[in-house]
Amino acid sequence: MQPGKPGGPGLRIAGARRNRRGMTRFAFSLNATDGAARTGVIRTPRGDIRTPAFMPVGTAATVKAMLPESVAATGADILLGNTYHLMLRPGAERVARLGGLHRFMNWDKPILTDSGGFQVMSLAELRKLTETGVTFRSHVDGSRHELTPERSMEIQRLLGSDIVMAFDECPALPADRGRIADSMRLSMRWAQRSRDAFGDRPGHALFGIMQGGLERDLREESAEALRTIGFDGYAIGGLAVGEGQAAMFDCLDYAPGLLPAERPRYLMGVGKPDDIVGAVKRGVDMMDCVLPSRSGRTGQAWTGRGQVNLKNARHAEDPRPLDEACTCPACRGYSRAYLHHVFRAGEMISGMLLTWHNLHYYQQLMAGMRAAIAEGRFADWEAEFHARRAEGDIEPR
Repeated sequence: MQPGKPGGPGLRIAGARRNRRGMTRFAFSLNATDGAARTGVIRTPRGDIRTPAFMPVGTAATVKAMLPESVAATGADILLGNTYHLMLRPGAERVARLGGLHRFMNWDKPILTDSGGFQVMSLAELRKLTETGVTFRSHVDGSRHELTPERSMEIQRLLGSDIVMAFDECPALPADRGRIADSMRLSMRWAQRSRDAFGDRPGHALFGIMQGGLERDLREESAEALRTIGFDGYAIGGLAVGEGQAAMFDCLDYAPGLLPAERPRYLMGVGKPDDIVGAVKRGVDMMDCVLPSRSGRTGQAWTGRGQVNLKNARHAEDPRPLDEACTCPACRGYSRAYLHHVFRAGEMISGMLLTWHNLHYYQQLMAGMRAAIAEGRFADWEAEFHARRAEGDIEPR
């Protein structure tokens, strides 16, 4: 079999660096492809990340309603932490004094931290953007802060992130072309400053972020700038910010292919299960989203047949499990009636069980795609995925 073909070994290692003992510090192995879909492994000193990978979001050094060992039990290989939130509280310097983010939150697997750029845009107050960086007031207590590419790299170094994101600026869509172009070019200048400030950190990786909105030529310009600078991996930013799924997929039809094939490709802030499947189909390797944990806290569960709202009265006397095919604790040990009851009663166990279920479902979704790509049957797998979702949640008899 040829490298990169379905089922073939396709072993290509990119970004591999070696320490004095000859041990690989960071590497990406692309094991098989099926159309544009890819499966492989990102190797880090803290463990392997199987791709396509979904990263649960631990915004404030915790995945809400979950213990770290519970998150690991769902099959997660990596978590995402948030630079903006952690710099505000408890503070990056404090986390560093306490041994770094891994020790602080009791998670010994890899952690990726975002740069803070998106949260500055979406959450911060009285934001002022300049060539230097962004000054803003905290949404928590109104305190004044400045975030620059250099400070973002410093914060992520203090946290001890395994994968660090370059600092960027992300305008909300829709926006006019001039605004998107100016923002993208500023982000590319900040990408170079991020690369310079990151330096040489054995065992840690730096990812650049492509911007350009829905404008293909701007995406091409951004990708070329990032390739010239050189990064360990590449993210696709500026999507899932209000443009809708169809427009996002139109962009993803070409955007991953603008990035080096031998490096990991990360789509930021996505998303719903059908968003994820569509992104993987188009060549994306990594994703993150708060949706599974946020949904769990609001009585929403994701299953192979789509979303189930446990708030609905129809579940009040339903003895069936949430999903008969699922092996998570919520489905193994509890009925829909119980899950409905504890949510309506405001009991904490509701968010705990539903979040566990949702994260388990997302990780099983990724595992199913990895197997399908490796066996060269992704198209059939995708058709089955959509057919089952079209059936919808089955009503009790």
